[in-house]
Amino acid sequence: MDFDDQLRRYFGTEDLTTIAPTTLEVGIDRMKVDFGMEKDRSRKFALWTLMYMFGAAPDLDVAFKSEEDREAARDFMDMMAKAAGE
Repeated sequence: MDFDDQLRRYFGTEDLTTIAPTTLEVGIDRMKVDFGMEKDRSRKFALWTLMYMFGAAPDLDVAFKSEEDREAARDFMDMMAKAAGE
C-alpha cells in the first residue's frame, strides 16, 4: 500500500493541505469500513497506521487479534512519537 495511493483513494488527493474537513470525515469513515472488512493482515496493518496518523485508529485490542500485530502497532506508535519529538 503506497501512502499517496491511499490518500487519493480515501480523500481524492495526495495533498493533505487541500483536504476539506467534510472530505476528511468521509474518508476516515470509509477507512473504518474497509478496515473492518479487510482480511489480509498486512493490508489491515497498513490501513490501521493511516487511521492512526489521522487520530482515528481503533484500540489495539479491538483492531488486532494477534499479539504480534499489536506489538508491531505499539512499535509504530513509539516511532511516530519519537519522530514528533515526544
